[in-house]
This record gives sequence, C-alpha cells and structure tokens, in this order.
Amino acid sequence: MKKIIICLLAMAGSIALFAQDAPAEEKKEWQWSGVVGLNASATGMVNWAAGGVNNVTGVAFGKVRLLYDKPDYSWETNLDVEYGMSYLDQKYDKFQKSSDHLVFNTKFGWAFKPQWYLTVQAGFQTQFDLGRKYTGSNAPNEIISNILAPSYTDISVGIDWKPNSIFSIYLSPVAGRITTAYTSNKVQDRFADYLRDVELAADPTADVSAIADYNLREALQEKYGTWKYDDSETGYHKKYKNYKASLGLTLKGSVNYTYKDLKIMSTVTLFTPYAWDKTKLYQVTGTDVAGAAYDGIHNGSQVDKLIADGYAITADYIGYRDNNQRFGNFDVDWTVAISYQFLKCLNVTLSTDLKYYNGVKIANKDGENPTERVQFKSVLGIGVGYSF
Repeated sequence: MKKIIICLLAMAGSIALFAQDAPAEEKKEWQWSGVVGLNASATGMVNWAAGGVNNVTGVAFGKVRLLYDKPDYSWETNLDVEYGMSYLDQKYDKFQKSSDHLVFNTKFGWAFKPQWYLTVQAGFQTQFDLGRKYTGSNAPNEIISNILAPSYTDISVGIDWKPNSIFSIYLSPVAGRITTAYTSNKVQDRFADYLRDVELAADPTADVSAIADYNLREALQEKYGTWKYDDSETGYHKKYKNYKASLGLTLKGSVNYTYKDLKIMSTVTLFTPYAWDKTKLYQVTGTDVAGAAYDGIHNGSQVDKLIADGYAITADYIGYRDNNQRFGNFDVDWTVAISYQFLKCLNVTLSTDLKYYNGVKIANKDGENPTERVQFKSVLGIGVGYSF
C-alpha cells in the first residue's frame, strides 16, 4: 500500500513540473471541458473450436469539468458518470452489468496569494444500479453493491494550489467523510423473493422458510465496513449501521490537459481518518467453568480474566477494534481518462479506476479469505463521442 502512495506522489510531482511548463493560454472566466460518448463492441462466433459465447457490450459515459476562474476566487465542478451492460448468448445471466459509477465533486476557493486558494470542497460518489456476483448458472447471484451501498460523501476545508488551469493539488487537514451501506426494505424483500424463486425452480418441494432470515442489509454493511464493535461486560459485539462518519486528512491532485484532439483527465484522492484505536480483539472459543460451550470476542484483558476465572478457552487474534481504519492507513481513489477524437464524431477512450479502502473486505476468486485488496478496472473502447 505504501508503494502505491509513493508512486502516486511521484507522478503528481512530475505532472506539476510538466504543467508549469505548459504554454500560456488566453484565460476565460467560464471554461467547459470534457468528453461524452457511447462505446460498443460485438463478438459473433459460429462453430468456433476455441470456445466462447456471442456477446454485445455497450458503455455510455460522460466526464465533464466546469471551471469559473477569476483573479480573486475560483469555482471548479467535475462530474464523472458511466454505465455499461453486456448481453451474452448463454442460458443463464444473459444480461450483466459491466460498469457503473457516479462521481460528483465541486470546490470553491478564495485566492489569498497568486496561485494559492483557501478552499471549501464537497464530493459524492456511488453507483446507479444493483451490482451482482454473476455465477453463469441457475445458482443465486449475490447482491454485492447498490446505490448508496456503498456511497462516499466528502466535505473539507483546506489549501488549493493551482499554478494553471491544467493542474491543481489540494490539502485539507479538516476533512469529513460519510460512508454509507444503506439497503432499502424494498431491495431486501426483492432479493428474498429472488432467492425463493431460484430455490423453488430447482426443487418445487424445497423448504424456503429460512430465506427470509438472510440479512442483505447486514451483509453489505459488513462488506463496506459501516459497523463498529460495541463493548459490554460479555465482550464485543458488532453494531451494524447504515453509515459511518470519519474526520481526517485528505490530499487530492487533478490534471485536465488538452492538446488538439487528445484529452487527458486524471484525479488522485487520498484520505486517512484521525481515529487511532490500538485495542486488539480475539475470537475466544472453548468452555466456561460449568463445561458449557463458550464463544465470544474480547480484548486482551478480558481474555486474561476469563482464564483466571477458570474458562478453558483458546483466543485467536482477529484484528484491531477500529477495523483497520486509523490514521496513516490511506483510502485511495485514482481515475484516469484518455480520449482521442477523430473524424469529428468518432472517439477512442481508455479509462482506468484504482481503489483501495481500509475496512472494505474483498474475497478471493474462491470466495474465501476476505481482506483489503487493491481494486482495479480498465475500459478501452471505440465509439461515438464528443470532446470539448
């Protein structure tokens, strides 16, 4: 994780030097820039020995920036939206979502010296639609995300350095972040109905009474870390919440560069909370003094007391109480969009997204060993588009 942050800071420094040498341009108060378009691809096969399925994929996208620049103040707003679907010629999961995000940021700054601004910034990111883990079979497709599950809302006050209209870097020691993992009752009930339909289709005599006990809401809150340990005399218990609020430090760099028909847009955001809880927790199993089975989560002193009281137990370390969300552990968001327009209306685009969130657990390909992992997605497409 530290290597990623060092690379990002080195790249930001290189971009800053490049931006300083950018040619002088005539400034306008209102400056629009961005790229919008629709990329599509199709694959068709007949008696193809190597295998595969016919498929059609479409991705609609838009990345827009609006800058209002005056000598004494500056206001910049960015909107990044993308939604894609794929059709696969197969028996199950014919339609699958391929991409989905909504990111909005705005910041307003007052210049207290040339190129330096006291800035207030706000941002919001989430997605439009349900996200599922597709199995390609008649097995249930687990819901793994939804609008507001997760979502991230950031509000901060800091210093923004803008040497020109291409590059800016922003540092805030007073940054608030609200993370949500909200699931409506409608989605919860719809998913339970879906699970019942799948089970009954496979076996009309199946007992589906336990399906209503599956708590999709808590599953998403567990995945996106909107819970905390609630301490009591009997040990720690997870208290699930729709949201989690954090106060911390944020660092953000952005680039918006245009050369003829080539456009490069990139943003890097780092956030770390000020929280720091060194309490280590242990999963305790065994028997109590009466010989009955015992299971619980405790800190070190509580484990020592149980042993002193005569419990026959083993204690396995499971992590810190703060769910690894503490100062110095950075959440990372890095987006890059490169677009080249030719023949007036055709557009080649490459977009990448890299994310890393402390407390957001992602399982491996076998669905095991959930832990924090670097998330990466890239989309390369050609289609109808317009750059401005």
